Amino acid sequence: MSQPAAASKIVFRALTPERWDDFVRLFGPRGACAGCWCMFWSLSSADYNRMRGSGTRAAMRRRVSRGEVPGILAYDGGTPVGWCAVAPRASYPRLERSRVLKPLDDEPVWSIVCFFVARSHRRRGLTVQLLKAAVDHARKAGARIVEGYPVEPRAGKIADVFAYTGLASAFRAAGFEEAARRSPTRPVMRIRMNRARAGTQSRRASRPRPSRSGSSRPSPRRRA
Repeated sequence: MSQPAAASKIVFRALTPERWDDFVRLFGPRGACAGCWCMFWSLSSADYNRMRGSGTRAAMRRRVSRGEVPGILAYDGGTPVGWCAVAPRASYPRLERSRVLKPLDDEPVWSIVCFFVARSHRRRGLTVQLLKAAVDHARKAGARIVEGYPVEPRAGKIADVFAYTGLASAFRAAGFEEAARRSPTRPVMRIRMNRARAGTQSRRASRPRPSRSGSSRPSPRRRA
């Protein structure tokens, strides 16, 4: 029986030049899927089709080399096992041209556009962990709203290759709420940073506070 991701020692790190080799190791020779290298949302259709493969890999490496942080990696015991692309929405011009995913308003948002999880760690809750880590990463970088574009199948399961933007159920589990739905199967989901912080604070507040003696039980009142 496989060990649940929640029980593993999963850590999350921003993709920086020092971690490029880990990114390549996770994505493998196919660049995750058909030579994409997580550049689909950053290029026009013509450029993507022309560059796919070695060209998209080189384009992603240039982004990382010049100091951009296009997403975060998940590690299990030092091995890269997951990826989440998260950056300001302006990093993904293809979203602007999408009838379904075009901007909802003028508020500045960060976007989560892609996941890739190693086969050994799929269906173990890692996507939800990646989402929470991506929101935390965006918050620390100054984001006030994080937006995602998951799939919500009408019925049954969906092949992994078609769920690369995530599933709506995972976004809900990470605290996102539906903001719009221009397609039956493609909601636009958002989380605001005050809501994300409030969730963290409420979880902390619910924990029993230890007394000065070290016990979590409340100290008995002294009689007057």
